[in-house]
Amino acid sequence: MQAVIDKIAVVGAGALGVVYAAHLYDMDPRCVYFLAEGQRLLRLRRDGVILNGKRYIIPVRSPQEFDHPVDLIIVAVKDRYLSTALRQMHSCVGPETIIISVLNGIDSEEQIGAVYGREKLLYCVALGIDALREENRVKYTVQGRLIFGEMENTSLSERVKRLQDLFGKAGIGYETPPDMLRMLWWKFMVNVGVNQASAVLGANYGVFQTSEEARNLMKSAMREVIALAQKAGVNLTAEDVHSFDPVIDTLGPQGKTSMLQDVEAGRKTEVGIFAGRVIELGKKYNIPVPVNQWLFDEIKKIESGCGHK
Repeated sequence: MQAVIDKIAVVGAGALGVVYAAHLYDMDPRCVYFLAEGQRLLRLRRDGVILNGKRYIIPVRSPQEFDHPVDLIIVAVKDRYLSTALRQMHSCVGPETIIISVLNGIDSEEQIGAVYGREKLLYCVALGIDALREENRVKYTVQGRLIFGEMENTSLSERVKRLQDLFGKAGIGYETPPDMLRMLWWKFMVNVGVNQASAVLGANYGVFQTSEEARNLMKSAMREVIALAQKAGVNLTAEDVHSFDPVIDTLGPQGKTSMLQDVEAGRKTEVGIFAGRVIELGKKYNIPVPVNQWLFDEIKKIESGCGHK
């Protein structure tokens, strides 16, 4: 196994993809590439990306231009583009390639593992970042951290140590918990709450920091996830709802969730992997999920242009 990670492909140039690619580029301009094709490739080559006012011309390669596997792939696309990303990644994946996904939801690792093998994956969630994207411009005030690792991390694998070393050098905050399955579900719970409540209420983080009504809606959706997690054998408890309070209170008040940004831009949201998934699991475990059913219906109305924004 290689001792260091020095060739990295970032798939997706949204808010998270830009943040992590820029940090890696600042560490070593030769180590990181965006993977793209078609018009997106042309735009990235022509315009670059701008992070907190600084312009980056990060190299962009098409799938056909990767003639050797990379050491690390960071998948940072929206859920609806994951199948395209999996196709594009083919030429980048080799026997020692590590793949991490910063997608929302609890299913992207399963989909990636089905194509490339679970042995390629490290599980990962992004937590506490308040990045906003408008076209090729991204800004953030709080970087948050990447929480990643093997499914269990009571002792650290060499792969985890290599990635910790990389993120430390690049100034990317990270944490490796002992139980990543629990953390994946915890982040799913958070997204089901804050992303969807923000989309329906049109609320930035400042609203959740000051409005008890907004927090109550968010937490009501989160509590339904806890009931499902317990049925799935994942140790989430009522206390986990409150553990998000100090996280949201550190975010920039003008920051917005990715779902609210999608709503305001007129894009399709990820409601299918949030409330939609909760509804599916509710049927599977025979647990009512009325809050998420209501959120699902309201967000679908907004997407169709029949609801408020």
